[in-house]
Formats: sequence, structure tokens, C-alpha cells
Amino acid sequence: MNRPVRVRFAPSPTGPLHIGGVRTALYNYLFARHHGGTMILRIEDTDSQRFVPGAEDYIIESLKWCGIEIDEGVGVGGPHAPYRQSERREIYLKYALQLVESGWAYYAFDTADELETLRKQYEEQGKTFAYNYEVRETLPTSLSLSAEEVQARIERGDRWVIRFKMPAHETVKMHDLIRGDVEVDTSTLDDKVLYKSADALPTYHLANIVDDRLMEVSHVIRGEEWLPSLPLHYLLYKAFGWEKEQPEFAHLPLLLKPTGGGKLSKRDGDKMGFPVFPLYWVSPATGETAHGYREDGYFPEAFINMLALLGWNPGTEQELFSMQELIELFSLDRVSKSGARFQPEKARWFNAQYMHRKSESELAALYQPILKAHGVETSDELAGKAAWIMRERATFITDLWDLTSFFFVAPTEYEEKQSKKYWKGENPAILRELREVLASIDDFSLENTEHIVHSWIEEKGYGMGQVMNTLRLALVGAGKGPGMYDVTSFIGKDETLRRIDNLFANLQPAQ
Repeated sequence: MNRPVRVRFAPSPTGPLHIGGVRTALYNYLFARHHGGTMILRIEDTDSQRFVPGAEDYIIESLKWCGIEIDEGVGVGGPHAPYRQSERREIYLKYALQLVESGWAYYAFDTADELETLRKQYEEQGKTFAYNYEVRETLPTSLSLSAEEVQARIERGDRWVIRFKMPAHETVKMHDLIRGDVEVDTSTLDDKVLYKSADALPTYHLANIVDDRLMEVSHVIRGEEWLPSLPLHYLLYKAFGWEKEQPEFAHLPLLLKPTGGGKLSKRDGDKMGFPVFPLYWVSPATGETAHGYREDGYFPEAFINMLALLGWNPGTEQELFSMQELIELFSLDRVSKSGARFQPEKARWFNAQYMHRKSESELAALYQPILKAHGVETSDELAGKAAWIMRERATFITDLWDLTSFFFVAPTEYEEKQSKKYWKGENPAILRELREVLASIDDFSLENTEHIVHSWIEEKGYGMGQVMNTLRLALVGAGKGPGMYDVTSFIGKDETLRRIDNLFANLQPAQ
């Protein structure tokens, strides 16, 4: 790298942050950290009509939950403040006027109604209207009006926009770090609006170029939906004389629906039962809600690991990566050109893998709030131990209550299928014998209890499944759970005997 790496994530606060946006932020972050560079957060809020209250806070909280650290920008500050475009509005007019003065842009005074009339006229003739080199001098623009008329219109308060004067019949040669070399004929492009007098704000095209230059951005890593804008952005750098300072560009592939056809949307998530946003969201306008990965029980490290592999691969069979490992391995040359199909079941798989790798103390901290919500007060040691025993059967922390509740609460009901199968014949009598064996054990540790009970079963010639499943009915109330000695050692001798007595007291054997 010939210059310090500086990247920016520049979302618009128009609603909740889509996971595609999170992935863009993640790839920017991994690239910056890999090269010892700087990660900037810039809020592009120039579209006042689409601004949604609370969206900016949602973006910041989402990035924090994901572990994507911001070095400079909104919420952090830095040498190029302010980092909200709405607070930089006085900067942009200067640069828009510079383009007009140098002949790269012009004033346009036509109204929305006039343009709509033109579009209809073109459609009636079977043509498509484009605001370009063919029509700009036939419309009320500074290219067709005298300088005096232009000035008079501005002074009397007529609304105007500044449009880029797209060259005709030129080839723009561009390079994308993911897609390679691209060429576009400028005759196929229209004259984009750069600045609007109505709200004294720039459009995305002008604002992002000016801000990237002033913030010394070295690489622009963004979604492929911006690829059609790349020729204009190249030409804007040329128009400003900033070609030597122009950043390198990389356009990321789309996140696709699970079916593979089209961009992943909230509707897909609603229909198939998975989130497409990192956090829970409530629309301030409509009250509409949307699921979030955090609230649905996903670990941030699992969410990030899953996202990282949607469009990038490490070149190995490894699938589980810490953030530090992702930083060390990440490179844009291993980002795919084609869209990445989102797989909800794979997201669940990632979460399960991280669940299985957590320590007892980590599990205890996560599980205690759930236990308390169910009225269970217990030590961190026991909470962690119960979760640890059953962790490999769980996908989410919220699964643990159904998987481990019997460790803390004795059964009051007994599963019908299990009861009919095992609470009959000689099994009740065998369980009475087993109770006496258990009552005689002083060292109730897992290993000692298992050794004594197994020796007794072999001596009596009973079936192992017959005895263990009857005991399971007494201790768990259902045909689920871990090994019986995990349960007996956890609940202890007195509780084990009490639960056996409860079964006799509360359930008549099947005939």
C-alpha cells in the first residue's frame, strides 16, 4: 500500500441496518485492521425525505454489538469532523459551483412537472427519455440560457439543481478490486443531479466524492448496487483534478434470498422465519416490528462468522473463525463476484457451534437471567454446570430451559408415552430395589454411583435400558435429558430419592 489505508462505512439513516449493510461494514473493518488502517463511520443523511428517527442510533448500536470498532466518525469524533453529511452542507455548494465554473456541471431550472411531460412525450413516440447531451441544451439550463438570465432566475428564487455535464462519446476506463477492469461509453449515461437548491443539500454522488476526498479515504468498499455509479464517480474525480488521490474501489456481491433468486429482503425473513436485521426494530412511523439476531438469541461472534463467509472464503475448509483470525486472513481478492445465497439453517449451525464451545462460566452468565425469569435462584456454578452438560443439544441459550429445567425443578407430570412404556410390569418393583441401592450409597459422585448401580444391575440380570429409563421417568418425567448419573450427581442423593418417591405417590403403574 502506497498510502495509509482509510476506509469508511457510510450508511443512510433510513431505517434498520440490513445484514447486507452489516457485511459491508464488516468487510471494511477487516480490510482496515488487516492493513493497520482506520475505520470511519460517516452518516449520509442528505436525503431528508427518507430520514427515520432512531435509525442512526440503531446503526451505532448494531456495530457495537457486532464488535465492529469505529476509529473515527459519528460517536467517536476525529480530525475530519463533522461526520454527518447534514452538518457539512456548507461544504458541498462550494464544490458544486467549482464544477459549474470549470464547465463540468451546469444549472438546470426545469421543474418536475416539465420533466414528466417530456417523459410522456417520449413514451408516446416509443422512446425513453434521458437527461443527457442530446436534450440538455434544449431545456432551461445554463447551457441554453444567457448568463444574465441564469443570474436573474437564481436571484428571484427560482428552484434549480446543478447537474453533471456527462461527456458524450467517451470511454471511461475503470478498475474494480473484485471485478477487474470495466469500460463504459459515456453516451449511455445521463446527467445526474449533484446539488439541489430546494433543500440546500447535495445528492449522494457529490457528497460522497467530496467527503471521501476530504477524509482521505483510500479504499471504497461498498455494495454492487453502486457499480452503475462508478463511471460518474471516476469522472467527478477527474473533474475536480483529484485523480491521483482517487480511492481504489471494490463492489461487493449481493446477499441473495435462500432460494437464490434476487436480493435478500425483510419479506423473505418474515416469510421463512429468520431475521434480516442485527437488532430488533420498531418503526417510529408505523409501529411495525422486525426481528433481530441479537434478540433471537444469536451470539454476535456467530453472526459475524456467518456473515464473513457470505461472499468471502479463506481458501481452506475451515469454517469457524474468531474476529482476529478473520482480520489476519481477510483479503479482497478472495471476495466473490457472484451473489451469496443466504442459508438460515447455516446461521443456526454457526450459533450452535459457538454455543458448544463456551465455558461453564460463560454459559452461567448467559443462562442465569433465564433461570431467574423462571423463578429459579441458584449458584453460577450449578447454572453453568447444567448448561455445560446439555450445551451440545442446544442451538440458542433460550433452548437451555427446556433442556435443563429438570435439574432445578422436579417433575410434576410424567410423559404419557414414557409412562406407558416403562411404568408397568416388574419395573416399579425394580425401581423400589434401586431406591434402596441408591439410599445406601455414601459417595454420590457420578463415577461411584454409576459403578455401584451397574454392578447391581449385572448381579440381578436386569436390562440396562429397562432400569435406566424407569429411573429417567422418575427424575426427569420424560424420555429426554443426559445420562442418568449426570442428573443424580447434580440433584444429589436426597432429591434423587424424593423424586423416586414422588413417582410412586403420583402415578399408578400401567396395567
